Amino acid sequence: MHATGDDRIDVTPLGTTPEQGTVEVMDTGRLLVRTPDLVAVHDREGFLAGNTARPGAVLRPQEGERAVPAPDGGFLVAGVSSVRAQGPGGEPRWELRHAPWHGAARAHSTPALSPDGRLVSVVVPSLEPDRRKAALVYDLEPGRDYTWDDLLLLDAATGEVLGRRQIRSLASAAVASWRPDGGAVVVSCWTAWHSWSTWWAEPRADGLEVLGGTWMRALVGFLPGSRLLTQRYAEYLFLDDDRDELATYDLGSGQQTALLDLAELAVDPENDEFFSAVVLDERHLLVPGRVHPGTEAPRIRHWLDADTLRPLGRIHYPVPVDEDITALGDGTWLTRDSGRLHRWTLGRDGQPARTHQGP
Repeated sequence: MHATGDDRIDVTPLGTTPEQGTVEVMDTGRLLVRTPDLVAVHDREGFLAGNTARPGAVLRPQEGERAVPAPDGGFLVAGVSSVRAQGPGGEPRWELRHAPWHGAARAHSTPALSPDGRLVSVVVPSLEPDRRKAALVYDLEPGRDYTWDDLLLLDAATGEVLGRRQIRSLASAAVASWRPDGGAVVVSCWTAWHSWSTWWAEPRADGLEVLGGTWMRALVGFLPGSRLLTQRYAEYLFLDDDRDELATYDLGSGQQTALLDLAELAVDPENDEFFSAVVLDERHLLVPGRVHPGTEAPRIRHWLDADTLRPLGRIHYPVPVDEDITALGDGTWLTRDSGRLHRWTLGRDGQPARTHQGP
């Protein structure tokens, strides 16, 4: 283990609230709460204070759909064979049909709305009529052979396709996020037996330009200076595929700018697992993992890293936590324990409240 990886960092509790579902941060001041049959938008501070009776917008998606809210109370919804927009009252605005997703009958990609609300990015499948050219062949379903997926850029108001670029993926799952200034969109796609591929693209007057990409690394978030944070998982799909890593890339040049082998944080590098990291603020990352300390039962730990990927220490919580972390965008974050959400901060000045060497 890296010498600083086990330095103890105490945090300050800011309150608790009952867990209502999976929490996602939409933008400044709004949270999206997902349950199996409901998607609800809440004011962040109101929700964390326990005021959940009146969400700002609600949608009951159909089975297999994935939805994100629009700024005016409507929603963007991806389904098995379409992407659509609807208004606050459920009224349809537009619908874009596409080939049905391969594999499971569900949306594999969630729409991503640009920070200014004008553009939508989404990954869709593409059929290949010539089986000899297909990247994915379904022997039991004639006419359902696929080439590589398309990354689309849509007009959020009309659904018009403004740009289309093929990316080398056959996504079973795809996640996308816009750079905070709206100047680029990044999409990560999981392809069975081929791991993650991540691509970054720039909207332009004549459409969409793919600027670069990387393989076996998934999108985590954005850091100052047009840097992209990615994570590699030890998936053991190929030879030498036994590493958990964090890496940053410059979106302008496409060059990798920093790398951290998470074995530096491990107690037992052969068995310890690292879950999805999160960007906490401009200077800090949180990295959750499960470690196996000798003969003891496995433990969940959270580490704090600098934005340069230098380990700073291990978070010490006064209550149990699991692997899920939700960064709220203001330097605070949520953890879960026994049906409750706990909110934390590093300290008033954005630095660890206290650090010392400890168990």
